[in-house]
Amino acid sequence: MNPTEILSDEHRVIEQVLQCLARIAQQAESQRKLDGEAAEKAVVFFRHFADECHHGKEEAHLFPAMEAKGFPRACGPTGVMIAEHELGRCHVRAMKENIGPAAQGDRAALEAFVEHARAYGDLLSNHIQKEDHCLFPMADQAFTEEDQRKLLLAFQRVETEEIGAGVHEKYLALADELADRFGVPRASAAHGVHSCGRCCH
Repeated sequence: MNPTEILSDEHRVIEQVLQCLARIAQQAESQRKLDGEAAEKAVVFFRHFADECHHGKEEAHLFPAMEAKGFPRACGPTGVMIAEHELGRCHVRAMKENIGPAAQGDRAALEAFVEHARAYGDLLSNHIQKEDHCLFPMADQAFTEEDQRKLLLAFQRVETEEIGAGVHEKYLALADELADRFGVPRASAAHGVHSCGRCCH
């Protein structure tokens, strides 16, 4: 399995929770009150699994490896992806800031949460499509077998030296808990990836 396949499998889990977030936002609008517990769990997932682990592996390892092959960061594909990561972090921070008052029925906070939830969902969905269908194929075409091996080992070192056992499973369980709660299909295929799919706490 190539490193980009690992990242693509992680995308399926992220998409699962994005669907849950969309339903949290829809429910909040219809009920005029946010499900604070579910929203908090979704934000925890996005902060730690989607950003610290998934985006972290891309920014620390995949993107530098692509840049070493001649892909420019300034006005190049990796620079665009990093800018979108930063924008996503802004939306997640805004969601986090508004959970408490929105759960109490504060209208302005509720509207802000829903606005940022939907913007984040649109951003990340498009971002994932660009990576899966453009960026990752470009990387795989540019990398030699040795490049792929080194990148895979880098991902494995992140897991063994920085993350720890059981953390990946913790966030998959959280993703499935939210999916079951909101009637979203589980990304079961992605759950079979354990060798390089673990995440940060």
